[in-house]
Amino acid sequence: MKGKLKGALIAAPVIAALAGGGAAIAGATGGGDDNGSDKAITGSALDRASAVALQQTGGGRVTDSEIRDEEGYYEIEVRRNDGSQVDVHLDRNLKVLDATADGGSDGGDRSSNR
Repeated sequence: MKGKLKGALIAAPVIAALAGGGAAIAGATGGGDDNGSDKAITGSALDRASAVALQQTGGGRVTDSEIRDEEGYYEIEVRRNDGSQVDVHLDRNLKVLDATADGGSDGGDRSSNR
C-alpha cells in the first residue's frame, strides 16, 4: 500500500508539470486561429510592411497594424482616399498573401494573391 501511495505522490506533480508545459507551448505558438495578442508592428518592420501594403492598395493611410495575425505574419490596415478600408496580409518576407476590403460593401479591393 505504501508503494502505491508513494507512486501516486510522485506521479501527480509530474502530470501537472507536463500539462502546464503543454499549455505554455500552445500559448507561445498561437495554438489556434488567432493568438489574441493584437501586438502592433513597430520600427523598420512597420515602415517596410506599410510601404508594401500602400503599394498593394494604390495609396491611402495606414490606420492599424498587427504582427502574427491569424491570416498572415503581418496585417496592415489601410484607409483609402475613397474611405474604404483594406486589410493587407503579408508573410514574414513581406510577400502579399491577400488584400481584402474590410466590411464587405464599401467598394474596396477584394483581390487575393494566394
